[in-house]
Amino acid sequence: MSKIGSAPTSGGESTLPLLATAFADIIAVTVFMAIGRMNHHHGFDPLSFLQSWWPFAVGAAAGWSICYLYSHVRSSEMLRSDFHPERMPTGIVVWIVTVAVGMMLRWILHQGTEVSFIIVATCALGLFLLGWRLVARLVRVRQRGALPTT
Repeated sequence: MSKIGSAPTSGGESTLPLLATAFADIIAVTVFMAIGRMNHHHGFDPLSFLQSWWPFAVGAAAGWSICYLYSHVRSSEMLRSDFHPERMPTGIVVWIVTVAVGMMLRWILHQGTEVSFIIVATCALGLFLLGWRLVARLVRVRQRGALPTT
C-alpha cells in the first residue's frame, strides 16, 4: 500500500509524489485562470478570482476521483492500485473532466460559457495539465537514460 505522499509503483518504477502531482494540477488551473483574468483586465480581486477558479478546481478534483476509483476497481488486490496521476492517460482524463465539469458549473451559475471560451479553456487547460506531465516524463526519461515501460 502506498503512503499518502507518494504514488503507488508497479515494477519498481519511480513516480511523483501524489501531493506534488495534485499541487501541479492546481497550479495549472490557477495559472490558466490568472492568465485569462489578466488578458481580460479583470484584475486580481481575491473573491472574484475564486469565483472564476473554483469550478475548474472542482473539475480537476472530479477527474482525479474518477481515475482513482477506476484504478482501484480494476486492481486485482484490495489495497493496491495502478493509480498514477502523473502519467499522461490520467492527465487526459483529468483535462477532459476539468473542462467539462468547470463549464457545466459555470453554465449552471450563469458565469459564461461562450463557444470561444470553451475552445480557449480546452486548449489552455490541455497545454497546462498535459504539458507539465510531458516535461516530468522527459525529465524522468533523461535521468534514467532510457524509455520506461508503461
